[in-house]
Formats: sequence, C-alpha cells, structure tokens
Amino acid sequence: MKLSTLCAAAGIVTLLSACAPSISGTIQLVDANNKPIPVAVASPEGSVVNMINTSAAVEQASYSVTTAADGKFESAKDVIKQGKYQVEVTHIGFQTETRTVEVGTFSSPTVDVSLRKIPEGRRKSIRGSRTDEDKIINPGEVNIQPPSM
Repeated sequence: MKLSTLCAAAGIVTLLSACAPSISGTIQLVDANNKPIPVAVASPEGSVVNMINTSAAVEQASYSVTTAADGKFESAKDVIKQGKYQVEVTHIGFQTETRTVEVGTFSSPTVDVSLRKIPEGRRKSIRGSRTDEDKIINPGEVNIQPPSM
C-alpha cells in the first residue's frame, strides 16, 4: 500500500471519529419567574443529564454526565448511537426537564434547558408530620434538615 493511500485512509478515520454523534448543551438555573439566577447564588455545576436511547437495547440505552461550572455538558465520543433520545436534566431544588432529540449517524443535537427553582412553599419536611400521608414525599420536593443537637 502506498504511503499516500495510507495517510488518506488515516485522515478519513480521524475525520469520521471527530464527526461521531454526541449530545451537548447548556443548563441555566432560573427562578420561579424564569429570570436567570446568578452563578454566585446557585451554580448549575453538578446538574445531572441522563441520555436514554429509547430505540436501543436496555443495557445500551442509558448514559449520563454532569455539567461543568458554566452549565455546559457533552457526551463522551463513541457512546451516543443513532436513535431517539430522552434527555432528562435534574438539579437538586429545581424542576426536572425532559427533551426528546433525534440522533443521526453524524448529527450532534444541542439541548439547552432552563431549570426552574422549586418554590420553598411547595417543599415538604418530614419533621413535624402528624399523619402518614404527610410523610409521603415526591423526589425533588424534599427539604432535608440537619439533625438538632
């Protein structure tokens, strides 16, 4: 095989791997009125982004990442396959958001999400509950209190 042919083949492989499908985006935290919350007050760092391929086998369907301090995320190369994805974004104290995206052979959809703060009045605390019904809580509505000394 000629050196030029070998170099051309290596270039194509490099180009194709750089074009591998991925899912990326940005998370922004907003208050109850959809106004951005300054990063100094609440950082989107550590938000969890679950990417679920609804058209793949169960053992290959799920992948997740956490966001950086600037709220950006991107899937690792070669983990996102072609198919329809449910992208679920969560952050403690904020409402979960879900988006549906279609990933093609060489496509890389972008998912930008604003997570709305859960109002404090809607959170529940187990301490002081009078009935068992008061102790039933939904994820994302928990106000964890430190133990009193």
